[in-house]
Amino acid sequence: MRRRRNQKLKVVESGGENELWLPSSLLADILSRLPCRALARLRFVSKEWNSVVSDRTFVRLQMKPAAGERLSGFFFQGRYQWCDGDIKSVSYIPLLAQNERESAARVEKGVLGFLPEQVVLLSAINGLLCCRSCFPSHNPLRIYVCNPLNREWTALPWPHPPKDSSTALAFRPFHGGRISTDFQVITVCQTPMEEEEEEEEEEEEVRYRFGFKIYSSRAKEWRESQEVCTWTHKLQRKGCVFAAEEGGTAYWLTEDNRVLMFDLANELCCLIHGPFPASGLDFAPGVCLGEANGRVQYVMISQDGLQVWELEDRFGSQWALKRFLSPEDLERGNPKCLHQVSKKLESHLATDSSSLLIDLLSFKDTTLLLRISTDIYAFDFETGKAKWICAVSALGPNSWFSPIVIPYTMSLAPIDLA
Repeated sequence: MRRRRNQKLKVVESGGENELWLPSSLLADILSRLPCRALARLRFVSKEWNSVVSDRTFVRLQMKPAAGERLSGFFFQGRYQWCDGDIKSVSYIPLLAQNERESAARVEKGVLGFLPEQVVLLSAINGLLCCRSCFPSHNPLRIYVCNPLNREWTALPWPHPPKDSSTALAFRPFHGGRISTDFQVITVCQTPMEEEEEEEEEEEEVRYRFGFKIYSSRAKEWRESQEVCTWTHKLQRKGCVFAAEEGGTAYWLTEDNRVLMFDLANELCCLIHGPFPASGLDFAPGVCLGEANGRVQYVMISQDGLQVWELEDRFGSQWALKRFLSPEDLERGNPKCLHQVSKKLESHLATDSSSLLIDLLSFKDTTLLLRISTDIYAFDFETGKAKWICAVSALGPNSWFSPIVIPYTMSLAPIDLA
């Protein structure tokens, strides 16, 4: 006969300290309703509680889609504009503040201090964060996959990495109906193609070759995909988005605001047109990619307003408009930070992105992180309100030019350390 497992809890009453016994299943059900940050602290209450919170069955319960863990915050890392070296400091911007305006001290530093070296942010999904060694380095370069909440991490070899590459992390913990620690890392390498010999009077247009390398945590090795595509523009330095749709797909934004897609399950790639004419624009729209409900989102701000488009057909470049706010709507809901927003959007007539007064940084679910002048705001599409987060200066001296910004949702996702 199976013995019923119970968990012993201590309850303080007016008459003294009494002991209360709860079934472990009931305790796990109660704890699973708490946010991840609270669970991480409860691990230190006792060995028994740590055992419950660390148990794979509990992790499965806590990570199930119905649990609905909300966006926790954004990782932020500055970038040099004229230098190939990497900025080593990383900031974490939590979305926990309730006050209208709080001190910039809420920005957290050193959250990745548990890693053996300073790193550059690459990608995040389902509670796991992917990052790499900084350039330049005298030691072998490595890619790290970690969970900042429980501070578990593993290092991958990264042989002969090109500097001009971008990496996505694929992690689907409920793939196949069970909780899984398997993950994949997809690196796209962009290299200029050699010019073919043609008549001298013809101007050659530089084309770039996009190739893909995939690391599997199960096989513990890299392999090169046979899929290749070319284009006349490089990738933007805004990172990537991985959407769980149809087996998992990685997306990157090109310098001309098209989208490079790589279907991981079928190893197919293609270039997707954005949801606007490829030519004839008299403005430079502010654009960023994001993810919501497992699908990629194309967020754009222009003189027409703020728009969110969802990709419906990956191979047909068909987009559906999901959200739209006119400049008047934006100003009406945010009379302080978006006062005379139409004039602010006139800066998009310029070609220098560093001069933009409004810069879209990152998008997840219903939250858009953006810079308005010298401040960082989180815009909630459900309420139409922009909430002040911090001053740009709180994020470091190199936070203006194409910073790396990655949305992060906390989870107790374990990492296979074997």
